[in-house]
Amino acid sequence: MLRKIEHLGIAVKSIEESLKTFETLLGSNCYKIEEVASEGVKTAFIQIGESKIELLEATNADSPIAKYLDKKGPGIHHIAFDVENIDAEIERLTNEGFTLIHTSPKEGADNKLIAFLHPKSTESILVELCQEKS
Repeated sequence: MLRKIEHLGIAVKSIEESLKTFETLLGSNCYKIEEVASEGVKTAFIQIGESKIELLEATNADSPIAKYLDKKGPGIHHIAFDVENIDAEIERLTNEGFTLIHTSPKEGADNKLIAFLHPKSTESILVELCQEKS
């Protein structure tokens, strides 16, 4: 079951350049910057209430974020939902007819297991499922 919006992912050309803008806008400081090498991305997280903003910067030209920026430019990349049991949610959504990019969870940023749904099955919105790692 989806429990809440966990974060909004925003593709940026440079975290260093964008961070001050978002910290000022949100009135909150970044609490974590990390790289997810398997996805070719550097991330920065800003907490606002129970939700977060994740800034995403490509670390190589072949990464999904680099391709997104080349095609669409900076902006909202995805919406992520917190789930209690990611395996059960993947099974439920597959049974409901959604197309998943990841059919099993993988390691993500901010101590999460993640899986993405394909935008073709979610009204052109990239959706991420997130479960806190134990």
